[in-house]
Amino acid sequence: MKKTKSHFLKKSLVSLASGLSGAVALTIVHEAARRFIPNAPRMDILGMRAIARGMYKMNEQPPEEEKLFQYSIIGDILSNSIYYSLTGTGRKAWLRGATLGALAGIGGVVLPGPMGLGTEPSGRTTQTKAMTIAWYLLGGLTAAALSRTLFEKPTVEELDEDDVAVV
Repeated sequence: MKKTKSHFLKKSLVSLASGLSGAVALTIVHEAARRFIPNAPRMDILGMRAIARGMYKMNEQPPEEEKLFQYSIIGDILSNSIYYSLTGTGRKAWLRGATLGALAGIGGVVLPGPMGLGTEPSGRTTQTKAMTIAWYLLGGLTAAALSRTLFEKPTVEELDEDDVAVV
């Protein structure tokens, strides 16, 4: 079957929408949990530290905490959307989403220390580490779920007699 420009466009849009859904799901879980669970991961703090650190390196003064928090959330959603969009489409979307999510969670636990951002926000307890990995996995699986929902080919039974499709 010849791949058309519209097919490529649809795959790209589905991938981007799926990535956004994974990022939003992850952010909602993080933000809800930090308000109710004492040892919840604080990825927002890591984001704020990273932004402030970058600004200091450019000889700029970071904004007040509330604005820095907003920048952190926006940055998290944008970067995680792009990352989770790698889940793509097709049958292997579930495997890619799970793999990307698990790797992001492990990275969220392991990388902040060596990056100079501290280990407390994502690794203060075993429970915190487990939540970090689980929630990033959830983001990857959310991206995969939307991808499969939006890009599934219809079955023969779902086609009308007027439809033309390769199943």
